[in-house]
Amino acid sequence: MATNPAVKTSADYSEGSIRVLKGLEPVKQRPGMYTRTDNPLHVIQEVLDNAADEALAGHGKKIKVTLHTDGSVTVEDDGRGIPFGLHPEEKAPVIELVFTRLHAGGKFDKGKGGAYSFSGGLHGVGVSVTNALATRLEATSYREGKVARLVFSGGDVIEPLVISEAGPGERRSGTAVRVWPDPKYFESAILPLGELTHLLRSKAVLMPGVSVTLTLEKTKEVQTWLYKGGLRDYLMQTLNGDPVIPLLEGDGFADGQHDSFAEGEGAAWCLAFTEDGGAVRESYVNLIPTSAGGTHELGLRDGVFNAVKSFIELHSLLPKGVKLMPEDVFARASYVLSAKVLDPQFQGQIKERLNSRDAVRLVSSFVRPALELWLNEHVEHGKKLAELAIKAAQTRQKAGQKVEKRKGSGVAVLPGKLTDCESRDIAYNEVFLVEGDSAGGSAKMGRDKESQAILPLRGKVLNTWEVDRDLLFKNNEIHDIAVAIGVDPHGPDDTPDLSGLRYGKVCILSDADVDGSHIQVLLLTLFFRHFPKLIEAGHVYVARPPLFRVDAPARGKKPASKAYALDEGELTAILDKLRKENVREGAWSISRFKGLGEMNAEQLWDTTLNPDTRRLLPVQLGTMDFMQTENLITKLMGKGEAAARRELMELHGDAVEIDI
Repeated sequence: MATNPAVKTSADYSEGSIRVLKGLEPVKQRPGMYTRTDNPLHVIQEVLDNAADEALAGHGKKIKVTLHTDGSVTVEDDGRGIPFGLHPEEKAPVIELVFTRLHAGGKFDKGKGGAYSFSGGLHGVGVSVTNALATRLEATSYREGKVARLVFSGGDVIEPLVISEAGPGERRSGTAVRVWPDPKYFESAILPLGELTHLLRSKAVLMPGVSVTLTLEKTKEVQTWLYKGGLRDYLMQTLNGDPVIPLLEGDGFADGQHDSFAEGEGAAWCLAFTEDGGAVRESYVNLIPTSAGGTHELGLRDGVFNAVKSFIELHSLLPKGVKLMPEDVFARASYVLSAKVLDPQFQGQIKERLNSRDAVRLVSSFVRPALELWLNEHVEHGKKLAELAIKAAQTRQKAGQKVEKRKGSGVAVLPGKLTDCESRDIAYNEVFLVEGDSAGGSAKMGRDKESQAILPLRGKVLNTWEVDRDLLFKNNEIHDIAVAIGVDPHGPDDTPDLSGLRYGKVCILSDADVDGSHIQVLLLTLFFRHFPKLIEAGHVYVARPPLFRVDAPARGKKPASKAYALDEGELTAILDKLRKENVREGAWSISRFKGLGEMNAEQLWDTTLNPDTRRLLPVQLGTMDFMQTENLITKLMGKGEAAARRELMELHGDAVEIDI
């Protein structure tokens, strides 16, 4: 059969197949390449960063942000105002180019005489992305006694530029941008107020003398931040735990005679070292928050490590056999770091991480000498810091040796039977210690892969109540539990490093029968004896799977249904409810789960894994103190405690329900 050459098939590939995206089309097609799409905060931040750059360049003292009731946001500054004359080459108003052209902006003009020596602007992309992803954007520039205004929609000009004389009451210079983010580009159209507040507060901290104001139009609430002191006050306000030595604050910037760096490049920093509490770590480059860190943070780390190491060597403080590593010095460090880099290279448009290679040397070269000088002027404080670092090194080496015994290759890896989750956010991550391989299989199929990990356990776990901590890893199951959760065994008076914890919830999941309860007790004994700080911090939970399933027939308008009961008491309550609904006696069917392995993936998800429907109990000490609890568990789990156990059963045996 002949084919018609004029008919185009789906496999055709020719010159006409190539499509060239123009203007702001690339942003609309792939917004995730240019901004965060979980919510509009980053597109608002692009406008805010422009206002901050004006203040950083010394041309503004006020930034105002207003959240309007219609969902729009206004950012105002008292800087120089965006130029609105014609661009000499493009023959279009500069203010229009800034908002409609990718790679157009004033941030390319670096160095002496440039409009912005130091700024977060790198690609000339930022605010044009905001414009592309907005249903409406109104830009107003006050400059040279005139007011220029134009309006966009989806990146296109819908109200052309209008220039008028400034009225008597109008400001002399500055920019005001009002944005209506387009909800279709974001998972949620709601701005996270907590993140925005933190961002504005940090801008004020990093620019002493500049006031930053947030106004909520709906509630009339107004917040203003104006810092004179800067980083020290900010870190003290956000710090968790008490510092073991005074806060270390310093700064260093290159002058015009510097061999390696441009004039003004450098960093300001504030460091705190605490024995407990979570670390507070924030870094910025030219006022841009770098939540994923980068080379400037590596420079701080390098400078601090070498200063502390030099101090320890000078005073001969390092014990024999202990090797100091950067993570030992930084294990208990909190800091705020603000770097100024002339031409910053970021990873991606979102600028979450700095990639500039020279930034390591830049920050380190100012931090190390300043810290070395301080430590040698304050020897007692220096020795306290050295003690903290050496203790962390000893803990790390000891833990490393323990894990090493179980690793043939010498490389610590996660247990092979652990099915890990995809997320690395321990606020949401959970690991289920599941009794039996068959139940582990159902749990792996039924779990939420994003945040739930499964570690199946074979047989009954060792009774660890009287096992020495150094011998724990001889047992495969306990070794795998410790490596999977990322925390080393410790005692009640120890200060373990919980920074390696991989899951916010460690959940014991065993059968609802007597054997399951026994496994549950053995695991609780392990955690209480050898991981007490996990219980104290609220990380240990017990999952409660059901023992019964009741299938009820359709009744009236109600369709057939199923219900799950944890025990005999709940089963009785379910049956009583069915009788009240006039279900005929015996019309229902009752199934008893002999174990988790009998549940399919869907049933296990519905009853035990789904956060909306499961019953997950936090493990707490209750009214007894640690010593009382320890005495009780010794009676229950101690090898030579048969007489004490018999007495306990004789006294309280009537209170126990036996499941036969």
